[in-house]
Amino acid sequence: MWKCSKCGREFEKVQQDHFCVKPSSIDEYIAMQPQAVQPILQKIRETIRTAAPEAVEKITWRMPTFWLNENLIHFAAFKNHIGLYPGGEATTVFAERLTGYKTSKGTIQLSLDKPIEHERITDIVLWRVKQAKGKDK
Repeated sequence: MWKCSKCGREFEKVQQDHFCVKPSSIDEYIAMQPQAVQPILQKIRETIRTAAPEAVEKITWRMPTFWLNENLIHFAAFKNHIGLYPGGEATTVFAERLTGYKTSKGTIQLSLDKPIEHERITDIVLWRVKQAKGKDK
């Protein structure tokens, strides 16, 4: 067993990757990530911000989140990928454009060893904005 010196949690694997410190902002979340991943996260953040300028940035479930009448989209860094969480329907609606990506209901994995296609993220965010704005009536 291995015990994290920051949070005191015990894990079977030594140096188990986990979130034991809750970031209070997206800036803080990005700063907590490995140096090589920070510019990738910042660019994803900028892409989402441009597509959804009215959305509010916050941390939800310890992930960067954009809020517009509901959780619009989340993203998170992992060892080998960035997780993008646009909600359950997105992977079905964008299925043709997501071939080659690992997906599950509401989850898209953007591999860190491939270029991130920001235009695809923009299209997904614009689609989510339309959904979210439809709920404010």
